Amino acid sequence: MPYVFGPVPSRRLGLSLGVDLIPAKTCSFDCLYCQVGKTTSKTIQRKSFTPVQEVVSEIKERLLQTVPDAITLAGSGEPTLHSEIGRIITLIKDITDINVALLTNGALLWMEAVRKDVLGADIIMPTLSSSLEATFKKIHKPHPQLKLKTVIDGLILLRQEYKGSFFLEMVFLAGINDTDKELEGLKNLTDRISPDKIQLNTVVRPPADSRAISLDRKRLMEIKDFFGNNAEIIADIPLQYGTWKKNSTSRNLLDMVKRRPLRPVDIANSLNLPMLDVETLVKNLLTKGHLRKQKHSGDTYYLNNETDTK
Repeated sequence: MPYVFGPVPSRRLGLSLGVDLIPAKTCSFDCLYCQVGKTTSKTIQRKSFTPVQEVVSEIKERLLQTVPDAITLAGSGEPTLHSEIGRIITLIKDITDINVALLTNGALLWMEAVRKDVLGADIIMPTLSSSLEATFKKIHKPHPQLKLKTVIDGLILLRQEYKGSFFLEMVFLAGINDTDKELEGLKNLTDRISPDKIQLNTVVRPPADSRAISLDRKRLMEIKDFFGNNAEIIADIPLQYGTWKKNSTSRNLLDMVKRRPLRPVDIANSLNLPMLDVETLVKNLLTKGHLRKQKHSGDTYYLNNETDTK
């Protein structure tokens, strides 16, 4: 199944069934902190990248095996680049009452067509990590036609038009966007945007660029206090997730780690496996060359080695 993966453990959504609408790694940004890797196709041109009916059929089939907390449009690229994302959201909601969430960098929300397409989602989680143009460019390395003011204007317009849950994520990188000047600017912007929640994040999985360095918990707490009661830290939240009916466990694991690096505890929670079974599974896939491991902040993460497992 090339379009649907998981369910995977999500720090914000619980057990999340991922839907990958965009080829890897097609995006409007090339973020330093991206866990999927460096952008290979930087674009703001929307296309019907994946066949709608095949995507929906895969979701329907996977829902026969599991009941996730959310169906999340995310994956290997920026999902709003898909020109039929609105139709996909409608068709998903026709087959299930499970919340549809959208993870987006927010870069295309200035387009009226994009805003109209995403209004059907139950939860929208865009990202805003800078209040200064120079920092915006340094962190996100955006498409040349994208400016920070344009992105901010799109977020404000969506907030005015959207009736669902609007959670604004901020990803903080040590020494880049955690200065007092940045924080004051971001606070002013959040006052204008007025999200339901401000979700504070930092690098918790191996990033695309070594310049993306995590903030420590103390600094995150200081930032949380600065933003007030509407802010919450979403980094390093303990993982407790529901059950997953196993079907080709190795394939499911490789699908998950293709989109995001996972620790052994994440694998255990997502696949409902005891740690001993996880160790055996991982060892077998490492031996066969299907997995690779990477150390980050003292933890071991496993990634897909992009090897055919057949």
